[in-house]
Amino acid sequence: MTDKLAAESIDLLQNLIAIPSYSREEDKTAYILELFFSEHGLQPKRKQNNIWSVNHHYDPQKPTILLNSHHDTVKPNPGYTRNPFSSDIEDGKLYGLGSNDAGGCLVSLIAAFRYFYDKRDLKYNLCIAVTAEEEISGKNGIESLVPDLGPLDFAIVGEPTLMDLAIAERGLMVLDCVAHGKAGHAAREEGENAIYKAIKDIDWFRTFKFPKESELFGPVKMSVTVINAGSQHNVVPAECTFTVDVRVTDAYRNEEVVDMIKQHVDCDVIPRSTRLKPSSISKDHPFVQAGLALGRKTYGSPTTSDQALLDITSVKIGPGDSARSHMADEFIYVDEIREGIELYVKILEKLLL
Repeated sequence: MTDKLAAESIDLLQNLIAIPSYSREEDKTAYILELFFSEHGLQPKRKQNNIWSVNHHYDPQKPTILLNSHHDTVKPNPGYTRNPFSSDIEDGKLYGLGSNDAGGCLVSLIAAFRYFYDKRDLKYNLCIAVTAEEEISGKNGIESLVPDLGPLDFAIVGEPTLMDLAIAERGLMVLDCVAHGKAGHAAREEGENAIYKAIKDIDWFRTFKFPKESELFGPVKMSVTVINAGSQHNVVPAECTFTVDVRVTDAYRNEEVVDMIKQHVDCDVIPRSTRLKPSSISKDHPFVQAGLALGRKTYGSPTTSDQALLDITSVKIGPGDSARSHMADEFIYVDEIREGIELYVKILEKLLL
């Protein structure tokens, strides 16, 4: 059964690679996926460029596991030497834009969903969501779809992890900070220099250590990355703006970090968004334990994914290697897809049967 699923999954991935599906432009791959679901009796639903389905014997009295991956891609790396939309297989590698991030994960999760679709008496329902706009954390992707999916208890997010278990993921916030002064002539003792006020706060961002540290990631990391002030050499600037990149660990919620920062600095602090949340799952969770029993490793992922937009317990796992994501001449090994399907099925069997 899994051999047939693997062959059909590889064929589906090749069809997807051949069609450009940049974020917010995924309508054509959404059509291909909706058609594939229909042809295999999976009764798909569609919302914008998101496709989803539930198992045939869905029981609203049972808890539900969400299987999620995305079908949008970034634009091709300028270093490409191959046609990014040509899904060639050479020396066991399937090339093409989105093959590794996250096409291999996507088709492997669809295959696992198909494997269990018609089975009766499962301990959990399965819901698969094939989503858009992941690469830009867009609002018309998983975030817009979750309210339509019904109650969810746990999520498996398909991203390339070499089929190891990313049991925690950093969150991300970008802060726009504004230090206020008072304009004056640089030749006279007048005005309040906003740059000097900003320097004090910037030094705080550089040196502050949050009290709690993550077991997997260590401390929250803050980096000042952009600064702007002044209009001409002889005017004391009344305003200095700077940007802070904050990588939040599973030790805190984003809102907690913002509140603590505001208590310590004098500048205005405006988060662009607090949507991209850190996440973590206990090593004792049955899915993690099932993966460990099959020889998989656990680790903390420094990269963000749609996991950051979910408010339920989740784990990130999938075939392929994150180091290949967004690279020129992107590829995934065909055997990684086969192994991905097999491992998804084996781990889920321990929970479902």
